Amino acid sequence: MSKPAQRSPPLLLLVVTLFFSWGLATVLIDTLVPKLRSLFSLSYAEVLLTQFSFFISYLLFSIPASRLLARIGYMNSIVTGLVVTVCGCLLFAPAAALGLFYGFLCALFVMAAGITLLQVSANPLIAQLGHPDRAPSRLNLAQAFNSLGTTVGPLIGAAMILRHHEATNAADLSAVQWPFLGIAAMLTLLAAVFWLQRHSPHLPEAAPEAAFAGWGLLRKPRVALGVLAIFVYVGAEVSIGSLMISELMQPTTLGLAAPEAGDLVSLYWGGAMLGRFAGSAALIFFPAGRVLLTFAVTAFSLVTTSSLTHGMLAAGTLLAVGLFNSIMFPTIFSLTLEGLGEDTPAGSGLLCMAIVGGAVIPPLTGLVADRFSLATALGVPACCYVLVAVFALLERRFAA
Repeated sequence: MSKPAQRSPPLLLLVVTLFFSWGLATVLIDTLVPKLRSLFSLSYAEVLLTQFSFFISYLLFSIPASRLLARIGYMNSIVTGLVVTVCGCLLFAPAAALGLFYGFLCALFVMAAGITLLQVSANPLIAQLGHPDRAPSRLNLAQAFNSLGTTVGPLIGAAMILRHHEATNAADLSAVQWPFLGIAAMLTLLAAVFWLQRHSPHLPEAAPEAAFAGWGLLRKPRVALGVLAIFVYVGAEVSIGSLMISELMQPTTLGLAAPEAGDLVSLYWGGAMLGRFAGSAALIFFPAGRVLLTFAVTAFSLVTTSSLTHGMLAAGTLLAVGLFNSIMFPTIFSLTLEGLGEDTPAGSGLLCMAIVGGAVIPPLTGLVADRFSLATALGVPACCYVLVAVFALLERRFAA
């Protein structure tokens, strides 16, 4: 069994920077949704294939990623994940040049394959860089910087992707590629830094490669509940983030133009950032399960209120959900891995595979929006928060 690494501030800072970087890359998909819907005249269900193409990678690559982590270690896995993510970002250039919707889906798929490996590697790494009792706090701190990236991202997307939202010419389509090419350059530099730090004495060792134990871990009720909680949480967060701009543009909500709505989405992700910084401190003093339960119930209440109201109240309650999404992913993740020992890489792979909820639930939400309305579709993520609350209520009963 690998022992927790000694705390290394430079290494912690480097891993935190990684969380920021993939947050910035991932959130740009939210601004792609209304843009691609306009450019290719798509329904909500069709345009949310962007999220399907991205998040299906977690289902396909999480187990191979956990095996690769066990074989080559944390730093080499992170470098590999960064290189694959860069390749995905670069594919936006030919997708824009050819003007093919499916080209963008291919670029997102490759990009997500790399980010899957980053998730599988970085989440357990940050959990082991210090005392085990502080793992939820450290993971929330790292996720807070991930949320900083998701807060900055919508501002970039609104300025570079959502300009002239209704335009459909080739130059406007070409503009979609530039934020991703910029991210490719940033991630290339980060990969070089990680490569230079691959022999750091503070690195923990990943458990040696073995037959994947993840399926057997599902016999443990706590792990099974944690996998379900990650699945529905990611689905809820992605559904809300993807439809947020369209909802704020509705005449019954705020009736904003696309760039202004895109700017406001940064408040949603900014709330998640603030919640994670605050949650990182709160989790030192309060049981993680209790904090998670409080946040899940509040998120359910806010989404339900938004779906049943109009105007500023509907917009404000929906934007406020970000604050209470904040601690959910890292807290579910760390609580589920608690006590798994040598099964931690397999558990991490299983949890990252559950991120496929972001591929399944948004298209379902889009179908409801097409059939009824965006407000009605919010009932789908509301139900997801109920299941997160169930995990928070029961996880301690099934502690490893």
